[in-house]
Amino acid sequence: MAWLNFVLIDILMGLPEGPGVEGARAIAESVEERGGDISGGYFMGNIVCSPDASAGTLLASVGYVCMGIPGGILAALGVYIGNRLCADPGYAGTTGSLTATALVTLYDKVLGMDPTCFVAGMVIAITTLHGLDHPRASRLLGDMARRLNRGPKT
Repeated sequence: MAWLNFVLIDILMGLPEGPGVEGARAIAESVEERGGDISGGYFMGNIVCSPDASAGTLLASVGYVCMGIPGGILAALGVYIGNRLCADPGYAGTTGSLTATALVTLYDKVLGMDPTCFVAGMVIAITTLHGLDHPRASRLLGDMARRLNRGPKT
């Protein structure tokens, strides 16, 4: 759920469409040069250069574990401020924080799942897209983006 939360929000908010923040183009081009997908590269570059839904989901999960719902809301506020400092034109991180807070609350209160599982899930999710194999991860993200009609703007 953590992986889907951040990936779908980031795709729907347009991260694979182009470089939204400074540095994203350089990362995308580097990933593409190594056999990756440019859409996935833009997605990865935008994630690295500004707080997005992966950061928002992770921070909200940790905030919820520490303080409950107010911790998730504080995380969303922190991510919003981070986006503004990075001159990020979007709100993927803030949206990711808020949806993660809702999901963690649902899983905790309704399903009885330990909220720390969401934190662990988010660490695994970030590792799969940033720590293992950039070209393959970018191709997966690019494929998902195209399926949702969110490819690069030319």
